[in-house]
Amino acid sequence: MRDAHRQISSSSSSSGFDTSALRFNEEPFEQCYEIAEELGNGQFAVVRRVIHRLSGEQFAAKFIKKRRYATSRRGVTRCNIEREIDVLRAVGGYEYTIKLFEVYETASDVILVLELVSGGELFDYVSAKECLGEAEAAAFIQQILFAIKHLHDNHIVHLDIKPENVMLRKRGESKIKLIDFGLSRRILPGTVVKDMIGTPEFVAPEVVNYEPLSSATDMWALGVVTYILLSGGSPFLGETRDETFVNISAVNYHFSERYFEHISPYAKDFISHLFVRDQRKRATVDECLKHPWIRGVRPLSSLIVF
Repeated sequence: MRDAHRQISSSSSSSGFDTSALRFNEEPFEQCYEIAEELGNGQFAVVRRVIHRLSGEQFAAKFIKKRRYATSRRGVTRCNIEREIDVLRAVGGYEYTIKLFEVYETASDVILVLELVSGGELFDYVSAKECLGEAEAAAFIQQILFAIKHLHDNHIVHLDIKPENVMLRKRGESKIKLIDFGLSRRILPGTVVKDMIGTPEFVAPEVVNYEPLSSATDMWALGVVTYILLSGGSPFLGETRDETFVNISAVNYHFSERYFEHISPYAKDFISHLFVRDQRKRATVDECLKHPWIRGVRPLSSLIVF
């Protein structure tokens, strides 16, 4: 969760989940866990490493600041917190998605006790290298696709796919976990969900134009991630948010010769099938997994992550 990539404000639209039966642990959190260093933070949440006092096992605890009054703009609404918890219960713990263990509540926060992944953000890994080679980039994208497929098979759309929300499981490993389901929605067939949410440079045209969202919205964001991994640059980022939105709505991007001269036609074709204005014609997760650029991925064991 980085301040550098501010999210668009979210309205409290219907979650699609039944949260009536949710119960949180109200025991004093610090009696059960020792709170250690901060791992990350966002506008209304802080993630810290915690140690279970009895077992010594380590976890990541996400402290979400609750909205105290209905008219307040500070904190997260109860509805949105419960939606994130239900998404995690539905799809968390899969090989490529973060696992939720338990939930605590205090007067000011809801605390999610999550699986600890210690390898750092994919964002930091790419930033350190500026860009990745095709084989390594394709291997990361394949794993993100596996995570997205798990979500979409359960009618859940992440809506904030970006390198900051992809974590390396451990230092020196190439395996990833998709995290941060705070903006996720369950979108069932036949339902219409509209919302101005996401991180500006990663959002799809339907977000910019306040059109119905769908699983295709995640696929556009995956195209942005792929472009960034291969080039180190962001395809639609402008000088201002408005300029970024104009570029997205017009699908205004190009493969700069400076960065894409040695990138294969397969990789460019993969991206081009994701940067499609019409959601119905945008590549699906299953189509992406069958794409030649992804089918040719080498086993992760043959890739070295420094």
